[in-house]
Amino acid sequence: MPVAGATAIERAYRESSVVAVATLVRLFGDIDLAEEAVQEAFVVATERWPDAGVPPNPGGWIVTTARNKAVDRLRRESSRFGRETESTLMRASADPPEEVGPVPDDRLRLIFTCCHPALAAEAQLALTLRLIAGLQTPEIARAFLVPEATVAQRLVRAKRKIRAAGIPYRVPRDAELPDRLPLVLAVVYLIFNEGYTASAGDGLVRADLCAEAIRLARLLAGLMPDEPEARGLLALLLLTEARRPARTGPDGSLVLLADQDRGRWDRAMIAEGQDLVRACLRLGRPGPYQLQAAVSAVHSDAPDAAHTDWGQILALYDQLMAVAPTPVVALNRCVAVAEVAGPARALELVDQLGLDGYHLYHSTRADLLRRLGRRDDAAAAYDAAIALSANQAEQAFLQRRRDGL
Repeated sequence: MPVAGATAIERAYRESSVVAVATLVRLFGDIDLAEEAVQEAFVVATERWPDAGVPPNPGGWIVTTARNKAVDRLRRESSRFGRETESTLMRASADPPEEVGPVPDDRLRLIFTCCHPALAAEAQLALTLRLIAGLQTPEIARAFLVPEATVAQRLVRAKRKIRAAGIPYRVPRDAELPDRLPLVLAVVYLIFNEGYTASAGDGLVRADLCAEAIRLARLLAGLMPDEPEARGLLALLLLTEARRPARTGPDGSLVLLADQDRGRWDRAMIAEGQDLVRACLRLGRPGPYQLQAAVSAVHSDAPDAAHTDWGQILALYDQLMAVAPTPVVALNRCVAVAEVAGPARALELVDQLGLDGYHLYHSTRADLLRRLGRRDDAAAAYDAAIALSANQAEQAFLQRRRDGL
């Protein structure tokens, strides 16, 4: 296949596959059918686009082709599977169904479907990362630090449960939203994190996922304007995304926060994020996303790394540990402890966490050991971090740090 055709197909997959799956789920009410039809559409694209050229609207072409593939499959199966298949075929062949729920957004509806309380929490998160972030099973397994077979089983069971229980494909009504919101916020945050530091591949960042997570966070904040955690998540994503232009060098290499050119930070995005943080604080109902956003706001206030108010950041992490005492929060708190109380105290706390399967645990240990002059121990910790990271930009950064010992 010519390079131009391959590039166009890769771009279309990156930009349109999630939208196409979400649209077909709305039309057919079947996740497996939607995924398979979209995959078939991209196979057709690889056969036709190199010779016929890329269509003016690649995403629309994919949706139309996938819909036709799904209809063809249903017609073939209607004689075997009877009335249920015929009903699905009639519904998909009719006019597009009326929008259901307060927000007419296919991807947000799909998230709420994946995060239905009838599904186990782990299955909800895994299915959303698969369908909305487009992650494959190995990438999801790395995100949860579990075997690939475990993730595969969760995905199969979740899809089966949605079909068997007739879980509706819609954004819930107002009365249902508060109970469903925490997991929905969690998956939007996971989507952003996958974009901000891709779990695998050559590049550090997947800008498309970052943009999609911010778009979804805006929808959620608008859907529930009185919910401070929805606003807090949006603030956190904006304040984090504002630093992205300075997070990589010209060659795509990773640049740590302390070394970033803060003149490249997006000041308009920072201002919006800080306004949201202040609005959240006035409500007096602090939650995990609001507190993390407040930490990012403190970083964004500092003109350079030397003027960072680490005492305030540590106090915020203490509050965060009170409401969300997770090992990853504890690890991040240790970074602040190192700045306030020194690397020796921070290392004592890190060694109590036991996050042996998490590459950032080992990279944090390595940096603390480096600062303490324990070069052999630091080298071993860097080696462990490199072995666990699947992102080549991160691996290259960690290798440079190890070589610098």
